[in-house]
Amino acid sequence: MHPKFYEKEKPVPPEEYVRVDHESLRSWVSKVFQALGLRRDYADIVADNLVAADLMGISSHGVQRIRRYVGGIKVGSINVNPDIRIVRDMGAAVLLDGDNGPGQVVGTKAMNIAIERAKRYGVGVVGVRRSHHYGIAGYYALMAVEHGMIGVSLTNARSLVAYVGTLSKYLGTNPIAVAAPRRNPPPFLFDAATSTVPVGKVEIYAKTGRSVPHGWAVSLEDGRELTGDAAPILEAIRKGRAALLPLGGLAEETGGHKGSGLALIVELLAGVLTGAAWAIHVRNTTDPQPANVGHFFMSINIEAFMSLEEFYDRFEKMIEEIKSLPKHPQADRIWIPGEKAWLTMETRKKIGIPLHRNVFNDLKKLSEELGLDFTVKVLKETA
Repeated sequence: MHPKFYEKEKPVPPEEYVRVDHESLRSWVSKVFQALGLRRDYADIVADNLVAADLMGISSHGVQRIRRYVGGIKVGSINVNPDIRIVRDMGAAVLLDGDNGPGQVVGTKAMNIAIERAKRYGVGVVGVRRSHHYGIAGYYALMAVEHGMIGVSLTNARSLVAYVGTLSKYLGTNPIAVAAPRRNPPPFLFDAATSTVPVGKVEIYAKTGRSVPHGWAVSLEDGRELTGDAAPILEAIRKGRAALLPLGGLAEETGGHKGSGLALIVELLAGVLTGAAWAIHVRNTTDPQPANVGHFFMSINIEAFMSLEEFYDRFEKMIEEIKSLPKHPQADRIWIPGEKAWLTMETRKKIGIPLHRNVFNDLKKLSEELGLDFTVKVLKETA
């Protein structure tokens, strides 16, 4: 299949973008975090996670988020030298204390433990407390795929989302990610927030001067759904005057109880069960006090149920059935979760990552503030 470039967001004038080399971007991001006190291997993990998001077209969780982590380190809420340790161990089930370390570092260690336990016991489950925002949930689920396993990754987050039928920010965006191997790439990957969109998407729209569509946000003052210029809507969310909407919207009639219910499941497993904070008790990364974010990881060893080859045969048969269904006349093709992200990633590895000029210029400014050479290689001045 010849890779075709796919954007997950609406097209904007190409002159507003700069296309950059992903390897030089990853190297520069690592240097940023090393300059802030992270040891090299930790800084590399954070950088790889952020750039992976941009490679897959998830710009809401890419390098445009870097100042969030920089701010957390500067105020002291993120511990740059954490003592990440197991506090409860029952073989297949483990509880990990992240010691307020970077979420990407804590999450990577936790998923590695889940994979190791799955090799021994058939399944590995790791709950995490005292962590921070960990980037894209799918990053960790895909780690299990590299070992021929099914991966599950959940996290709670600071409260930005209205619970169904309420006018209050109570829930986090609380993503759910599940990944599974296939005989040939791309792997299956479902990775989605339990809100209509993550707040990073609104941040991207604000930075690029775009309008928020219907169904993303609600005013907490009068219950109106908010549309239009993203910048004031983002400000209203930050000031507590607005909230993101759960999947399905604010009412049960449109399925809002389903999005809220899924978010509560994430809070149950990642927050309540682990001893982490939940919902309104989760702090922002840049608050002086640690966020106490909770994560929940699972790795399922397919060989505990059947041979990997049999799994591949059965899974591919199901995918073939879906692909052969009658296609809607407005659909370009029938997609399986993970395919678009993989195609985008393969393309961007070859031709570079498009960064909006506002984001690109902010990275340059950050480099100056830290006294670092800006070593990101520009491949093309327009996307």
